Amino acid sequence: MTNFNYFRITKTRKIRYLKNLEKKATYIVFLHGFMSDLEGKKPKTFLNFAKKNKLGFLAIEYSGHGKSSGRFTDGNITKWSKETSLLIKKIVKKNKIILVGSSMGSWISLNQFNHFKKQIKGFLGIGSAPEFLEHLMWKKFSKKMKLETIKKGIYHLKHGDYIYPITYQLIKDGRKNKVLSKKIKSKINLTMIHGQKDEVVPVIYSKKILKIFKMAKKRLVIIKKGDHSLSSPKWLNLIKKELKLIIN
Repeated sequence: MTNFNYFRITKTRKIRYLKNLEKKATYIVFLHGFMSDLEGKKPKTFLNFAKKNKLGFLAIEYSGHGKSSGRFTDGNITKWSKETSLLIKKIVKKNKIILVGSSMGSWISLNQFNHFKKQIKGFLGIGSAPEFLEHLMWKKFSKKMKLETIKKGIYHLKHGDYIYPITYQLIKDGRKNKVLSKKIKSKINLTMIHGQKDEVVPVIYSKKILKIFKMAKKRLVIIKKGDHSLSSPKWLNLIKKELKLIIN
């Protein structure tokens, strides 16, 4: 059984998170994707990895996701990034950080360089999706879809078996969180992992992240037949091997 914790940000807002506390240790900070949560395989896999390797661990469930409070439609990249920063300050404190971002989590990760640049020693992205709201959603919306989003403030986007409530404020906020045009001068270990068969986010987005880091020790791993989630035991084992390389 996984023991979850809650951090109260305001009287009405609390964030669910997973942790493994270690004194004077590097912390793995896992950030999940859009409309995901901490119930999947990745958070538990990385938590167990951290415990086995005597590393600290923090995984954050943004407001409006999973069992964190708040409505999803009130959230945006700015809000979720701020929540992440607050939890890192509370749990990780001054310890070194290795960011592990899954899909949108890589976008949230990039925003953390604004606050914890000196603490971050590594960054591993999985199916990274920076700036996806504009490039992979809004630009692909038809004129009718855009008009409905602007008029009603929301559009319910059907994708496979899921319906995504895309608010106009979310789209506009995404434009304020541009990360791919800013160079990051940081001598970190940087690995981007992407599935060759990812039908959600093209591999070019992992490559775009690599380009903004000029001083990093960079590595791109493309998994043959890999999908967007990369959650099978075989692929998770490969990701753990890459994570070990970043740590060492």
